[in-house]
Amino acid sequence: MPHFRPISVCLLSLFAFTSQMSSLRGQTSESGTGDTTTRFGTIDAAVADEWAALVLGAIDTEFPNKLSLVYVDADQIKTPQENFPAFYGCFDWHSSVHGHWLLARLLRTHPTMQTAPRIRTALAAHLTQENIQRETEFFCRDEHKTFERMYGWAWYLRLVIELDGWDDTDAQIWRENLRPLEALFVERITAYLPLLTFPIRTGQHTDTGFALGQILDYARAMQLAPLEQLVIDRAGAFYRNDVDYPVQYEPSGHDFFSSGWNEADLMRRVMPTAAFVRWLEKFVPDVAVQLSDGTIAPVHVSDLTDGKLVHLAGLNLNRAWCLRSVANALPDDHRLRQPMLDSAAKHLAAGLAYVNSGHYEGDHWLATFGLYALTQASEGTQASENGHE
Repeated sequence: MPHFRPISVCLLSLFAFTSQMSSLRGQTSESGTGDTTTRFGTIDAAVADEWAALVLGAIDTEFPNKLSLVYVDADQIKTPQENFPAFYGCFDWHSSVHGHWLLARLLRTHPTMQTAPRIRTALAAHLTQENIQRETEFFCRDEHKTFERMYGWAWYLRLVIELDGWDDTDAQIWRENLRPLEALFVERITAYLPLLTFPIRTGQHTDTGFALGQILDYARAMQLAPLEQLVIDRAGAFYRNDVDYPVQYEPSGHDFFSSGWNEADLMRRVMPTAAFVRWLEKFVPDVAVQLSDGTIAPVHVSDLTDGKLVHLAGLNLNRAWCLRSVANALPDDHRLRQPMLDSAAKHLAAGLAYVNSGHYEGDHWLATFGLYALTQASEGTQASENGHE
C-alpha cells in the first residue's frame, strides 16, 4: 500500500541517511577493501537513537496491518490490538516481535542513550504478563497452529535470548512474562519438525534454514539438549548432502532472504570446522568466481513504496550477516574467507542505505535486519569441534 510523503519528510529522511552512514565510520571492519563508510560491530548512540525512535513509533502503530489469520466464526474477527495486545503494531505480528527485540538489544547495549527511558516504558507496557497470556491463548487455538510458523516463532525466541541473560530487574520481569508463549512455541516446534518431510527453501518468511538457525541458538542458550539435538538432526537430514546450490538463481524479485546463505549459516552452527569446510566447497563450488563476477552482489530496490519490492533491501542485510558468519567459521587462511568478508561489507553498506527511508513499507522492519547484521547476534553459536558431522 503506497504511502505518500511530503518533500520535507523525504529531505529529512535523506539527512537521516547521511547522518546514519557517517555515524558508522571508524568502527572495526574485517574488509580488506579500505572502505571506511560501513563497519560491522557495535553502532554508536546516535544511530541507536534513530533506529529506536523509528521502532518505538512503529510498535504502537496499529494500522495499516496485515492479519493472515484463519477464522472459524465471526466472533473471532477483531482488531490487531484485540488479538495481540503485546505485538499489534509494525504492520504484522513478526515485525512487531523483532521490533521489540531491537528495542531490548539497544537498551541493553546503549543504556544511557536518549531514547532509553522511552524504550523501557514501551517494553514495560507491551510485555506484561496479561498481554502475553492473552496472546498465548490466541495461539493455543487449533486454527492458529500454523500462524507465524516458524518465522515469527523464531524471532520470539530471539527476543527471549536477549532478555534471558540480561542482569536488569525490568528485563527479568519481561523475560518471565514471555514464558507461556515461549513454552507453546517450543512444544509446537518439537511436534512440527519431525513431520516436516522437506525443508522450505524460499527467500521469504517460511525459509526453514533461517528458522532452524534461530531455534538452535535458543536451544543452546537455554541448554535445552533435546531441542538442540532435534534441530541438528533435522538440519542434517535436510541439508547435509546438498551440492551445487544454484546461486545464480537468486534472488527472486520479492526476496528478503537468501535461502542458500541461510542454509550455510545454519550448517556452520551444526558442523565442526573441518566438516563444514568440506560441505561448503561442495555446496557452492564456484563461489570464488561468483563473488567477483556479479553473481553475488548487492541489489537495488526499484520502489521503496512497494511493500514487496522493498524486500530486496533486507536481502542485502541478510546476505551481509550470513556471508560474514560463514567467513568467520572458516580457517583464517581459507581462500574464501576474505572475499566473503569483502562481499559482506558491500552488502551491509547497500542494505543500511535503505533503513529509515521515510516509507513505512520498509521502515516497519528494516532496522531489525540492520541491527542484526551489524551486531551479528548469532555469530558465537558455532558447533564445537566435537560436534556433529
